Amino acid sequence: MFINFFQELKSADIPVSLREYLTLMEAMDANLASRKVEDFYYLSRAALVKDERHLDKFDRVFGHVFKGLETVEEGLLAEAEIPEDWLRNLTEKYLTDEEKAEIESMGGWDKLMDTLKERLKEQEKRHEGGSKWIGTGGTSPFGNGGYNPEGVRIGGKSQHKRAVKVWEKREYQNLDDKTELGTRNIKMALRKLRQFARKGAPDEFDLGGTIDATARHGYLDIKMRPERRNMIKVLIFFDIGGSMDPYIKLMEELFSAARAEFKHMEYFYFHNCLYDYVWKDNNRRWTDKTKTWDVLHTYGNDYKVIFVGDASMSPYEISVPGGSVEYFNEEAGAIWFQRLLDIYERAVWLNPISEDSWRYVPSIQMVEQLFEDRMFPLTLDGLDKAMAELKR
Repeated sequence: MFINFFQELKSADIPVSLREYLTLMEAMDANLASRKVEDFYYLSRAALVKDERHLDKFDRVFGHVFKGLETVEEGLLAEAEIPEDWLRNLTEKYLTDEEKAEIESMGGWDKLMDTLKERLKEQEKRHEGGSKWIGTGGTSPFGNGGYNPEGVRIGGKSQHKRAVKVWEKREYQNLDDKTELGTRNIKMALRKLRQFARKGAPDEFDLGGTIDATARHGYLDIKMRPERRNMIKVLIFFDIGGSMDPYIKLMEELFSAARAEFKHMEYFYFHNCLYDYVWKDNNRRWTDKTKTWDVLHTYGNDYKVIFVGDASMSPYEISVPGGSVEYFNEEAGAIWFQRLLDIYERAVWLNPISEDSWRYVPSIQMVEQLFEDRMFPLTLDGLDKAMAELKR
């Protein structure tokens, strides 16, 4: 059972090592899990997961291995080796006194588990409805989607909240490195771009310097130093409107996280492609514009540049004059991109669209080529790679 658990974790791309597995086995030999499934969950998670981005994958694998599996057809239920004591102990925690009494009146826990074992041996095909076989609906004690006060739910989703054991708490779904981000996760990824330095007025007490100077001089010699600040400068361009509307919430989270993490940050909006002007207020975008030339001449080449957009548009919007869907642009968008990239060597593009879809959209391939393959998906893993590229 535990070897199968270890192999399932490896199959899910969770980097678990043999040493970590042996550590878990040593902990089990010492009875640290107390034969309780919750205790074993936390123990195995602490021993096997070293990076929080893998917590959601771990939860899914744990539920898959130890809950009993989704369908009878897969032939996996008959191989499940879930210790009966683990399920038995859960009755004390999850059932009310009335429910315990009802189970006892129907034959008790032993009868329930013996019956389940018989069903696993006898049942040969999927079953719906009824009161006996493992399946969906009906009043059988085993399966899901039905109703029975002493049931053991197998697969499916809870409806009546009456199953003896349900293991599908997934508290870390937004930490998977292939999922889109929340504000907290974005902040964690952006912090990797920080570069600290001490500049400015010496207004912070330097304890180490004071001790050293006092020891050297033989009298109290107080030293001060400038505050340690993140000196990274970031320039962000957000694609806004049209096909980006479904990603407004994600853009808000990214904007909020960036404002919190970077003291030196400037931002501008554009639509689909970069042309001769950008703007800062969408409500006044037609009257309060900023020339792109002014941006290029205002912010030095020490700024890190991040474009955020789906890059989904007509290829003509990138390649030819007049290609813009909003006005007649005198120069192609590709020219403006190239001008910007000639100044800012550290520039990346973050795309909220799934990376698997990029090859089907010609404009995405064009932008990716302009950025010399520095386009990354807007996931935790993609943002990590983008920050690493900017930090090179």
